[in-house]
Amino acid sequence: MSGSTHAAGAGTARASQGRRWLSAAGLVALSVGCILLVWPRFLGAERAVAVAQVISFRPGIVIGFGVLAAVAVVLVVFLALRRRRIAWAGAAAVVILLATTVGNALVLADRGWAEGDVSARGSADSITVLSWNTQGGATTAAEVAELAARTRADIVALPETDDVAAAEIAHLLTERGVRMNAQTTGEWIPTSLLVSERLGGYRHEVAAGSTPGLPSGVWVPQGGGSGSRGSMPTIVVAHPMPPLPSSMQAWRDGLDWVAQQCRIRGPEVVIAGDFNATLDHLPATPGCSDAARATGAAGWGSWPATAPSWFAAPIDHILVGEAWRTVAFQVVNSDQEGSDHRAIVAVLER
Repeated sequence: MSGSTHAAGAGTARASQGRRWLSAAGLVALSVGCILLVWPRFLGAERAVAVAQVISFRPGIVIGFGVLAAVAVVLVVFLALRRRRIAWAGAAAVVILLATTVGNALVLADRGWAEGDVSARGSADSITVLSWNTQGGATTAAEVAELAARTRADIVALPETDDVAAAEIAHLLTERGVRMNAQTTGEWIPTSLLVSERLGGYRHEVAAGSTPGLPSGVWVPQGGGSGSRGSMPTIVVAHPMPPLPSSMQAWRDGLDWVAQQCRIRGPEVVIAGDFNATLDHLPATPGCSDAARATGAAGWGSWPATAPSWFAAPIDHILVGEAWRTVAFQVVNSDQEGSDHRAIVAVLER
C-alpha cells in the first residue's frame, strides 16, 4: 500500500514539475513574442516573414493584446478567488501581455498623429512633394491633377501610373496654369514622375537601376529651373515589392536599394513613393530623414485606404536629404473611391 502511495506521489510530483516547465516555456515564448512585436530590431527580425507583416499594423497589436490582457486579468483573478492563491504564471503572462500593449502604444505615440497644414508654402526655396500609388488607374487623372493643383505640388511621385495617365495629368494641370513635365519608367506596373517646370529639366538615370520586381527610378536635374542648379533635388520614386512570402528577398533588396540612394545621392535628394514598408522595416538611411517622422505625423497610415488612417499601415513615405527641413506632412483622407492607397504630401524647406 505504501509503495502504491509513494508511486502516486512521485507521479503527481512529476506532473507538477512538467506543468511548471511547460508554464516556464510558455512565458519565455510569450516574452520573445513581446520583444518581436515591440522592438523587433533588437533581434534583427523586423524583416522576417510573419513578423514583418504583423508589425505593419501596430494599432491592431495594441487592440488585440489589450483585449488578451483584459481577459487574462479576469481569469487570474477568478482562479485566485477560487483557489485562494495567485497563479503566478498567469500573473506573469498578464504582465507580458500588458507590456506588449503598452510598448506598441508608446511606439505609436512617439511617432505621433500631428495634423500638418500642407496648404501653406514657406520660403521661395521650399518645394511640395506629393506621392500617390494610383493602383493602376483606380485613381483617375483628374483626381490626381486636382490634388496636385490644390497642394501646389512641385514633385508628383506616382507608382502604378503609366505614361498615358501621367501625360493626361500633366495636360490637366496645364489647363489650370500649372506646367509640369511627365516621365515614366517600367512597362509592367510602371512608375511615373511629374516635375514642375520651375525646378527645370530632369533626366532619368537608367544606370542607377531599380528595385527588383517593380520599377523605381532616379531622376537627376539638368538645370534650367528658376533656382540655382544646386537647389534642385535629385528625385527618386521608389516602389519596392510587397512583403509577400514568395517575394520577401526581393522586398528586402528593394529597401536596401532605397537606403543606398540616401547614402549616395547627397543632401539634396528627395525619395518618395510606395515603399511597402513601415519605419520598422526600413534599414538605416544615413543622410535621409522621414518627413512624417520629422513632423510627428508618422502614426497615420496610408494603406489600405478603406481602413481608418489611425489604423492603416504607414507604408508610403517621403524621405529627404539633409539639405531639407520638413515643414508639414499630411496623409490625405478622401471620400472618393479609387486607389487602395491614400496620398501623402510634404512641404520641404531649405
